[in-house]
Amino acid sequence: MTEDPDEGMLSWDESVFRDEHVFEIDYVPETFRHRETQLESLKYALRPAVRGSRPLNTMVRGPPGTGKTTAVQKLFGELGARTDVRTVRVNCQVDSTRYAVFSRVFEHIFEYEPPASGISFKKLFGQITDQLVEDDEVLAVALDDVNYLFYENEASDTLYSLLRAHEAHSGARIGVVVVSSDLSLDVIEELDSRVQSVFRPEEVYFPVYDVDEIVDILRERVDRGFHDGVVGAPELDRVAELTAESGDIRVGIDLLRRAGLHAEMRASRTVEIEDVEAAYEKSKYVHLSRSLRGLSDRERELVEVIADHDGDRAGEVYEAFHEETGLGYTRYSEIVNKLDQLGVVDAAYADVEGRGRSRSLSLSYDADAVLERL
Repeated sequence: MTEDPDEGMLSWDESVFRDEHVFEIDYVPETFRHRETQLESLKYALRPAVRGSRPLNTMVRGPPGTGKTTAVQKLFGELGARTDVRTVRVNCQVDSTRYAVFSRVFEHIFEYEPPASGISFKKLFGQITDQLVEDDEVLAVALDDVNYLFYENEASDTLYSLLRAHEAHSGARIGVVVVSSDLSLDVIEELDSRVQSVFRPEEVYFPVYDVDEIVDILRERVDRGFHDGVVGAPELDRVAELTAESGDIRVGIDLLRRAGLHAEMRASRTVEIEDVEAAYEKSKYVHLSRSLRGLSDRERELVEVIADHDGDRAGEVYEAFHEETGLGYTRYSEIVNKLDQLGVVDAAYADVEGRGRSRSLSLSYDADAVLERL
């Protein structure tokens, strides 16, 4: 009997995926493994809201891809199910000014966006607190990726307004959760003294997952996201190994999805090691892609200029950037510092003969990989 050459091959309308959404970054798993201690600490801080009091302010820290956002989303989902507790998670990578943060809070409370112009911050702030008092609601605000507010020098003003709301409007009850993935940022130290005096948060740290924890987390995604038998133990172990090298669980989740798509491209019913290796060439840049996604047009232009002048001194890069954009040195320096803090650019100081210390600028990633994702 002749073997069927198409046996074991996918037909055009078949898929290796049971539910591809399981591999999206914003997917919140039903069971959230290996973060029980952190969840309990967050619950402790948020519990007063259930009793109608202001929640304890909390600072959540940890490297990228360690479950911080998922933990906040999970608990906010449970808390928000209570009619007398309002929860708002603000992505500060997108909303990186005080006005933008409060516009997002306004949108959650009133279920429509505030006018794009013509309304002062004071009026916007007043409408939010008035509504909270009128509805007798407690508000919990999570400033996710709060480091972006620091990069734009907006953190102190934003936190001051949130933390002092009960003084500006008697009866307003607001608690704040700040979430930072920048371990080099000392959140408390970088705040104005007026904010430091009132912001004394509970601290919750999210460490990097170890290999066994990574395997456990990714196996659950495999079980939910793929059909039975699509990903074997050797393939899962290789994904976990590459994930552990990056320290970011999101790399592993993205890698599983891309490996599945690569297998489908080969019309294969199973994911092989070759699919994992091929997919990793893109998945390893998950953090870079996320950082670039939040950049403004001017910030993107500077990245392109640095790619053209990789390793040049900051003054020479500025001349090229100024010629292209017309921006002054102060704004240029602010953007360089932000790109350095994001890990997109390496701004290294070196001694230059006859000129003292000077910064040289270079990309932290392969230039082609950066430009491809801009």
